[in-house]
Amino acid sequence: MSATVDTGVPRDTMDGFYRAVRGVGRFWLWFFFRSVDVRHPERVPAVGAVLLCINHPNNFIDSLLVGGALRRKVHYLATAGLFRHPLVARFLRACGAIPVYRRQDDPDKMDRNLGAFEACFKAFGDGRLVAIYPEGTTHAEVRVQRIKTGAARLALGYEAERPGELQVIPVGLNFDARKSFRGRVLVSFGSPIPVTPYRDAYRADPVTAVEALTDAIQWGMEAEVVHVERIDESRLVNAVQELYRGELVRELREERGLAERQIDLVRLSRAIVDSTNYFKRREPARVERIWQRIQSYRALLAEYHVKDEAVRARLERTRPRQRIRLTWEALAGLPLFVYGATVNFLPYWIPRWVAQRRARKETDYATWRLLTAMVAVPLFWGLEIWIVARLAGRGVALAFALSLPLSGVIAYRYWVGAGRLRSRLRFGALALTREHAARRLTTERQALIAELERAKNDYLAATKGSSF
Repeated sequence: MSATVDTGVPRDTMDGFYRAVRGVGRFWLWFFFRSVDVRHPERVPAVGAVLLCINHPNNFIDSLLVGGALRRKVHYLATAGLFRHPLVARFLRACGAIPVYRRQDDPDKMDRNLGAFEACFKAFGDGRLVAIYPEGTTHAEVRVQRIKTGAARLALGYEAERPGELQVIPVGLNFDARKSFRGRVLVSFGSPIPVTPYRDAYRADPVTAVEALTDAIQWGMEAEVVHVERIDESRLVNAVQELYRGELVRELREERGLAERQIDLVRLSRAIVDSTNYFKRREPARVERIWQRIQSYRALLAEYHVKDEAVRARLERTRPRQRIRLTWEALAGLPLFVYGATVNFLPYWIPRWVAQRRARKETDYATWRLLTAMVAVPLFWGLEIWIVARLAGRGVALAFALSLPLSGVIAYRYWVGAGRLRSRLRFGALALTREHAARRLTTERQALIAELERAKNDYLAATKGSSF
């Protein structure tokens, strides 16, 4: 018989309803994303009061990702506007959400936030985990916006009452492609930010202490994401990533023998940001020259209606054996594509159609698509299975049901590959009809990649190390 040690800290357990909602959310995240990588979840203690400070790039999906990554119940601070509908309010409260009033939404109800603070303090006192989005709103920028002071005021207010009990942990959400179906996402938990050093300053000068802790939280969050200081610089960083990150991935695969899943795309993106900032400070003329060259190359792509992927593929020159394999896969996969596309067209197309029309911001698109898919996929699959059962019997219906998700994945991958093939065929036609234009594109891309390669080598030599 083993003895149980009582640590005196309340254990934060998930209730049945929350566990069910979390399970459903994790399934749909697995369905929607190609991979969800979680970094350092062990930094979140299994028990005790915790405040998570999360960046907010993708609306409702952000909450599903963090909740799915942790084995504790997450009590989110949510804008009070979401609680206006009675059924939605009941659902959110059952999930542990705490309403917060924002000045831009309810300027006459800001006094009610005292109740939100009290609810958070009670949750901390019960050893629970509370999550806040300190930026205050979703946004599509490659950066952490200047955060509000709410997280620091919560942390210092509780620290003043119960010293040393609360852990503040920054969280970074990094989306490889925010709007894309089957993209990659990284959930990164940072090192705890100590609150105790600010306690004495908070008692003497609350405003200054809150601002200082807010800065510390801001830095902690920025360390967990790909962060670009200035909005105009993000255009350059994004352009370099589109053109050059694939080259870096190929280099890592060939030189280090890494599989694609093993390559940290977020680390590569951060390295591009760091090197861009380095040259911005030391060689601004070089950065401007690269930017102008990128703009010139993009203008050529637009003029000839081709994509960079097709130009890159032309330069790589697919080997005959690989060309034969791809051709065989295309021919053999065509019947599976036709079947998969036929039975999965509406469940795939309707969420996309709804998202395109209902999303007011880029950060709403994936949320609308995911929520609509959660209704459309079971509805249409269920209807199709019922029709097959009525026409061919239960055994055939069961086999048909099992084929739906597999055929959907095959059809989607085939469609993406066909898109690449169409782009390459268009460039091939350009090379036949306007050889000088095709040569100009390949030459311009080669010169641009060579310029970026020289910049990479100069940066690594100057910094005496590789962050790639």
